[in-house]
Amino acid sequence: MIRQLGVSSNTLCTHPVMRRILLEAYPQARLWDGPRIKDEDILIDHLKGCDAAIIGFEPVTDRVLTALPELKIISKFGAGCETFDFDAMQRHGTRFGYTFGVNKLSVAELTLSFMINALRWITPLNQSMRAGERPGNRNGRLLTGRVVGIHGCGNIGKEVVRLLKPFNCTILACDVKDYADFYRANDVKPVSFDELLDRAEVLTLHLPKIRTTRGLYSREVLERLRPDCVLINTCRGEIVDEDALADRLESGALPAACFDVFGIEPAECDRLLTLPNFLATPHIGASAEEIRVAMAQAAVRGLTENEPVEPAKYYEN
Repeated sequence: MIRQLGVSSNTLCTHPVMRRILLEAYPQARLWDGPRIKDEDILIDHLKGCDAAIIGFEPVTDRVLTALPELKIISKFGAGCETFDFDAMQRHGTRFGYTFGVNKLSVAELTLSFMINALRWITPLNQSMRAGERPGNRNGRLLTGRVVGIHGCGNIGKEVVRLLKPFNCTILACDVKDYADFYRANDVKPVSFDELLDRAEVLTLHLPKIRTTRGLYSREVLERLRPDCVLINTCRGEIVDEDALADRLESGALPAACFDVFGIEPAECDRLLTLPNFLATPHIGASAEEIRVAMAQAAVRGLTENEPVEPAKYYEN
């Protein structure tokens, strides 16, 4: 029985439908209506005396858990766990509720829209027309029949595969995990990182932000992409070197890129953001009304459907 629930995610607390779902389940929940909490002391103060919490991207550190000895259950709102210290949660005996893949459809649909946008030059042509210019015809490329590389074939990567079925693409997948049954059933070819870089005409990233993926797409890696490759990132910032990407796009070495995530958010990389062959959105991958409802429901379920923490399970996803 939960005695006092604290909710620290401002996204969950300020969205009217999600707030209603939360309060219908826990009318006495302590809600946070301010800006996103990034400071440990603010989080500690908000959750003091709570035995359960719903947390988004607030810092769950050893210091926070030590200061909140009554906090025994944490449910995760949203996707991505890079602000959680799971080793510390295991030491403190904190149970964790999390549903993988709740936002997979909305992120996959955004990814698909990015592919078509970039291949058909929609962003630069629209910018030109909005500037009062009247650009002539510019041939793009079809998504149909392209070689699409998916780096990270977990829940979202698999959903991208599903949405690509009508386009008859050759689909390559690179992942540290072996999804052999899924690959066979969906005509996906598992490949090495090297082959992914060599062959992908469209390369879409669906990786967690962990030690081994931070900075993975360095300047040297970006230089290995095909000169006609479109790069898409809807997973996490800091995985791609943004300065190096700007150099590649500005020089024409890469035709286009589409990003929903950045190393610093809100994004500050104006040089990259203003390039005509770069399409940016402000981390809207999960921002669909239907998905927000599902995420709120999953966060509420996580308060009662939780388990002892096994760090490797979350660091790998």
